[in-house]
Amino acid sequence: MNKEPLLDRLQRKYRRFAIPNLMQYIVGGMAIIFVMDMIVFALEPFSLTATLMFDRDAILHGQIWRIISFVLIPPDSSIIFIIFSLYFYWLIGDALENQWGTFKFNCFYWCGALCTMIFGLITGFATNSYLNMTLFLAFAFLYPDFQMLLFFCIPIKIKWLAIIDGLILVMSFYYAGWKGRVALLIALANVLLFFGSHFLDSFKAYRRRRKWQKEWNDVKNNWK
Repeated sequence: MNKEPLLDRLQRKYRRFAIPNLMQYIVGGMAIIFVMDMIVFALEPFSLTATLMFDRDAILHGQIWRIISFVLIPPDSSIIFIIFSLYFYWLIGDALENQWGTFKFNCFYWCGALCTMIFGLITGFATNSYLNMTLFLAFAFLYPDFQMLLFFCIPIKIKWLAIIDGLILVMSFYYAGWKGRVALLIALANVLLFFGSHFLDSFKAYRRRRKWQKEWNDVKNNWK
């Protein structure tokens, strides 16, 4: 008798606690913070983002909200790129939730966020950048041939963007300090936790195809 997977058992017991449309709330929070930063900073040199970023010393001195508020920090870029990034986060989050269901998507996101928090308290560094990039990797794995409009005008398949994303991660690991490398590895470990079996199955299928192709080529050569 097959044992019920852990995630399925957890879903039966705790699915009522899952947040529907989670990524919409995350993206909405990022958008609000970005707009408020633009408005407030125009009046006085104050950054809302700076008060929400993960800061271990500030957390230990009572600013407890920083433990979780860092997930709402918007990408640090131009307004055009912000619009594209937030739309993209919403798109992939919605697609992953539709594919997995609300509970599993919540588990994927909060598991990555929780591990980032824990190691942030240990190392003093935590960012949502790698967490958001792993969402993209998960989406690309499930929908490699999905085509989107890059910057709303250039058609491109997700698998090509995933390759670029992978190269960026490699470069980030190379140039980052040890704290950044730990944060990156933690984010990637979350992907392996949820997709490790899929990667293994895909690799086995690839090996079977290669073996079948070799055997077929050997048969054709023997006929000649």
